[in-house]
This record gives sequence, structure tokens and C-alpha cells, in this order.
Amino acid sequence: MKASFLLATLFTLTAAPTLLAQTAGRPKPTPRPATTAAAPAPKLDEGKIAERATALTANMQKALGLNPQQMAKVGQINLISVRGVETARQTYRQNVRKMGGVIEDIGQSRMAQLKEVLSPAQFDKYQRKREEKMGVPSSQGIQGNPVPGMPGQE
Repeated sequence: MKASFLLATLFTLTAAPTLLAQTAGRPKPTPRPATTAAAPAPKLDEGKIAERATALTANMQKALGLNPQQMAKVGQINLISVRGVETARQTYRQNVRKMGGVIEDIGQSRMAQLKEVLSPAQFDKYQRKREEKMGVPSSQGIQGNPVPGMPGQE
């Protein structure tokens, strides 16, 4: 994410002298009204965001037995993550691929932050529950029973 920002900034800085030289003899265009110059910031429902983050944190507290310090940190992580996802949904609603990438990045960042806050046992339990909820097959299922009808099996 930072790399693309840096590349865009670098491009802008290196292209500016060339663009200025190309427009030196031309008349200046009429400026556009400020309302159309920049895309409006997405309107977020902060109440719903806070409600969703609070519910997520309460569920985690119930399932993992978080202590008060963990509750505060996990609550902040969840709030930032939920707000980021909602911002991405509004910002990239016309570009589903970009939206998915941004949301994936937010999820990975959230997991890394949770790993720092939760104990190893809590994080393992959280990850198992998360995988169950998302329908990810467990490694036990992969190693277990053979698939019926496959050649070479009885």
C-alpha cells in the first residue's frame, strides 16, 4: 500500500516539470468549482460502526475470556478494522477487486494486531473458531477419512 503511494508521489513529482513546460505557452483553463475538484469523503455511520465493533469485542470476550487490558486493546483494533472495511466498501463500491484487496489487507493487519494482544492459547482458539465460521476445512478433516469413490480405496 505504501509502495503504490510512494510511486504515485514520485511520478507526480517527476512529471510536474514536464507538464509545466508543455503548458507554458497556453492560456490557463477556467478553474472548476471546488465541489467537483475532489471526490467527497464517504459518509460513514459511526454509530453502526461502533455498534458492530462493540458486538465483535463482546463476542470475543465471551469466547476467549479477555482481561480488561485485552478488552480495551481488542476493542480499539476492532473499531479501526470495522471502520476501515466500511470505508473501503464505500470508496471502492465500483471496483470490487480493489475493495476485496483492501479488505484482505485490513483483515491481515487485524490478525497480526490480535496476535500481539491475545495469549497464544487465546489466539489459537480464536483462529479455530474463525475458520469454522468461514467454512475452512480443518487439517484433521484433510488427514482423516478418504474420499468415497476414489480409485485405489476400498
